[in-house]
Amino acid sequence: MYRWGKVILVLLFAVQLFGCSASKETDYSEYRKYSDTFFDSFDTVTQVMAYTKSEDEFKRYFNHIHDRFLELHRLYDIFNSYEGLNNLKTINDQAGMQPVKVDQEIIDLIQFSKKWYKEAGPETNIAMGSVLDIWQEYRDEASANPALAKLPPMAELQAAAKHMDMDKVVVDEEKGTVFLTDPDMSLNVGAVAKGYATELVAQEVKALGLESAIISAGGNVRAIGHPYDGVRHRWGVGIQNPDRIVVTEQDNLLDTAFIHEASVVSSGDYQRYYEVNGKRIHHLIDPKTLMPGDYYRAATVVTEDSGLADFLSTIVFLTPYEQSRAFVDKLEGVEALWVLKDGTIKATAGMEKMLKSHGASGTDK
Repeated sequence: MYRWGKVILVLLFAVQLFGCSASKETDYSEYRKYSDTFFDSFDTVTQVMAYTKSEDEFKRYFNHIHDRFLELHRLYDIFNSYEGLNNLKTINDQAGMQPVKVDQEIIDLIQFSKKWYKEAGPETNIAMGSVLDIWQEYRDEASANPALAKLPPMAELQAAAKHMDMDKVVVDEEKGTVFLTDPDMSLNVGAVAKGYATELVAQEVKALGLESAIISAGGNVRAIGHPYDGVRHRWGVGIQNPDRIVVTEQDNLLDTAFIHEASVVSSGDYQRYYEVNGKRIHHLIDPKTLMPGDYYRAATVVTEDSGLADFLSTIVFLTPYEQSRAFVDKLEGVEALWVLKDGTIKATAGMEKMLKSHGASGTDK
């Protein structure tokens, strides 16, 4: 099974796309709406909805998206090896032994992650695989036998935490290699890879000519342009209510954000968790405490770049509110929403302007 560090706004259950009505301003009569879905990459459901002039045109874009997601899935996989391909698992397997020659997409993902690790903080340390592996083991054991569910011993986590130094992830751009100098460390890109892949593919299909589409990779939502239906200027993206896991209709959503050329990504305690003595133990692990973050039920980030939105949603979720809010406020083009433990909702001013609950709609320019 292909497992990732977080699952966000799970498509078909937590993300729904809603239309709105308004006066027709532009004639888009040549365009029709098409959609398709695939299930074979990043252990999630990926839906593509687009407005194109023909079904054949849509299929060309869709096939490119699907093919590239499969390629990136294999490159960023930390659990499986593929014949003739060096991927992240190869890098982990060769930790402490030798540099690994890899494709540029891996170099770029690691450099992106290292950059934001330095600029934003340690909450999304892709080198903490040693710690996350322990949590995954205990989560799997709890899933197999819930009655025996327990927390990992702190001593075991602390020992593993000695092997998550990002400075020991050595990238040689000229040679195209990655080397983990600590033999006991490993990479885990679950907090960023899916969003990063979504953004990469979105940019590729835009360059190929796609102007109106929305890609939702397990809820990592990336909107391209606006709906070419002659009605809307923004796409409506449902934000999951943490208390209602199965979303079947609009009333079960927390809210709807209306976006144009942007991404929506959420992190929450409602996915990939188990219970110990009635307490929910979720999968979003704070590298400072080595325990699940305990500040919110969920946090949502909106910004243009889906990789950055994926990355930042983890930071926002794992940081106390005042610090988290100050962090978001200093970032240009980034908006956020927090669902506190008691259900209180906080949002930046820019986020509020996007929300249906504050009067926003798909017809807003």
